[in-house]
Amino acid sequence: MTPLLHEYDIAKGVVAFSSTRRGGVSLGHYGEFNINEYCGDDAAHTAANRMALCGLLRVQPDHLVFPHQTHGDVVIKVDGQWLDSLSPAEKRGSLEGVDALMTNLYDVCVGVSTADCIPVLLYDEAHHACCAVHAGWRGTVRKISRKAVEAMAVSYGSKPEQLKAVIGPGISLLHFEVGDEVYEQFSKAGFDMQLISRKYEKWHIDLWEANRQLLLAAGMREELIQVSGICTYDRVEEFFSARRLGILSGRIFTAIMMRGDGREV
Repeated sequence: MTPLLHEYDIAKGVVAFSSTRRGGVSLGHYGEFNINEYCGDDAAHTAANRMALCGLLRVQPDHLVFPHQTHGDVVIKVDGQWLDSLSPAEKRGSLEGVDALMTNLYDVCVGVSTADCIPVLLYDEAHHACCAVHAGWRGTVRKISRKAVEAMAVSYGSKPEQLKAVIGPGISLLHFEVGDEVYEQFSKAGFDMQLISRKYEKWHIDLWEANRQLLLAAGMREELIQVSGICTYDRVEEFFSARRLGILSGRIFTAIMMRGDGREV
């Protein structure tokens, strides 16, 4: 089967997408398309799905890179030394506890896994660099999206005002109900709570807006930030939602890759 991707128009020669649940071999709450090997799915199924995605993207398997995320704020660089000099075991070890990947290599697809958390993609056309960010509520409190912009500035000389961003599928404010302790963590972190929260019976947090505000605070331009507006909780038939399906379910893969020859998927 061929993976069905939700694609983003970010720039010519750049492939940016979120996977849907369609076009794979996984079963049950992992069905059909899940490449994440850390969420309990059958290893043979995730391997087959990864190979199908590599075929669709026309990349080598070791050029499809994603971390084992821990809801932190660690950003690492995938460069030529990482790709060519590290053993498979060393690469795997370096991806433990990482929640954002950046690269300036062509034809290397970097991505993150989510199932209600917020994926953020960044692209720097001037310096030919990109980044994929996993921003769950804990990572958002730690301001990982802003830190990713700052990391690109340090590594590639990226200027925030030139970056483009996509904020991908995630749980919407309507469905992201939180306890008072979570609300307080956002408030103590300095977020404008009038912009990112609303009180129903309990507090609800807008993770899309929280991450958009982080990108703006980092110096990005509002008109260069796309927000998908896809609520995973509402659209669970198309996208994985841990709140709907449980944590033993598949993950959306949101990724970005710069084509060396300008081709698109």
